[in-house]
Amino acid sequence: MIKNIQLLIAILFFSFGATAQNSFVKQKGQQFHINGKPYYFIGTNYWYGGLLALQKDPLKGKQRLIKELDFLKAKGINNLRVLVGSEGEGKINGVDRVKPALQTQHNAFDAELLKGLDFLLMEMAKRKMYAVLFLSNNWEWSGGFLQYLNWNWKIDNETLKRKLTWDEQRDYTSKFYSCDACKIDYQKQVDFIIKHKNFYTGKSYVNESAIMAWELANEPRPMRASATEAYKKWIVTTADYIKSIDKNHLITIGTEGYMGTEEDLDLFKEIHAHQNIDYLTIHIWPKNWGWFKDAPTNDNLPLVIEKTSMYIKQHENTAKQLNKPLVIEEFGLPRDGHDFAPSSKTELRDEYFNNIFSLWANSRKSNGAIAGCNFWAFGGLSRPVKGQLFWKEGDDFSGDPPQEEQGLNAVFDSDKSTWGIVKQYLKK
Repeated sequence: MIKNIQLLIAILFFSFGATAQNSFVKQKGQQFHINGKPYYFIGTNYWYGGLLALQKDPLKGKQRLIKELDFLKAKGINNLRVLVGSEGEGKINGVDRVKPALQTQHNAFDAELLKGLDFLLMEMAKRKMYAVLFLSNNWEWSGGFLQYLNWNWKIDNETLKRKLTWDEQRDYTSKFYSCDACKIDYQKQVDFIIKHKNFYTGKSYVNESAIMAWELANEPRPMRASATEAYKKWIVTTADYIKSIDKNHLITIGTEGYMGTEEDLDLFKEIHAHQNIDYLTIHIWPKNWGWFKDAPTNDNLPLVIEKTSMYIKQHENTAKQLNKPLVIEEFGLPRDGHDFAPSSKTELRDEYFNNIFSLWANSRKSNGAIAGCNFWAFGGLSRPVKGQLFWKEGDDFSGDPPQEEQGLNAVFDSDKSTWGIVKQYLKK
């Protein structure tokens, strides 16, 4: 009887291993490889994926997660960019941040919170999907660098909570790179995450092949030219440290391109030249960067597409010079008429996505440096609450973070025309 039970356990264990991938994504020159074969992907941002299994109704959250992963897999999406966890609680820079927090208070980590990410990674492994996990944030919506500065008395509580001017935000955030205590705290969180063991599978994250890469942060910027040297040093020191404790996974910075390096393409190139930075990233935000006024239209879209193509090609050239892959890991466009309703049209967004995907497809055909695209962002089964612009605690997570209008950039499962374009390129 005991032998039969042992045999059954062995069969079940083997069955799980047979359905889950056991190969890490590797970088070789301008390409990613899995089992020696080139890996080119169209993926999406799914920043809230690690939080779904932690909702007040965990079963409902897990069911939603499973349905959404099945949906993405059916469309050919197998790469997801995900937030590891937020830092701190309460208002920050005038907005509500992502809840619940991984680090509720200074150096107080909630291990239960990682069970949500554990569940996501287990389910992704079953579907042979890969995650890019960003470890902190330049921006306030998940706590990030401003919270570390607050915990180390560089920003007082009142200032942290109120809405900062753009110059104030740049001044404060730039101090992170010269705040030794802040960087030590950041490293403590990195340690806590990377050395974590998955509750469901028993595998340590170091040995989890469903993780493609660690990303130092979401859009880390020097913010001020005076912080550039400290910024460069932090990138090198952090990448070296992560590689010293985890040789299995790729490392990237999480930058937007030269728009995130004080419009200095040489600085962008320099920070990605380091041996432990395995690939380059860029983000493209036409609305935030003033490439159109008010809303995308048939009249202004051609110029937006022209600027986007030029931005991609400039950074593709840098990737070729460094002989490393490039991922266009964030890009989005509001729905037609700047509407937030899922029923509104997405014809302009579809045309915009189609242009970016075409550049990726041409790169794939020629074994080029544009290895992946992660559009922003998957809204899945969620829907904005009628008559309410911004996220409130208890609402379903969507593709738009708490500080942005819900429905602004989210691609919902009901956006058939957009998914048709995705599927068209992945079928090829």
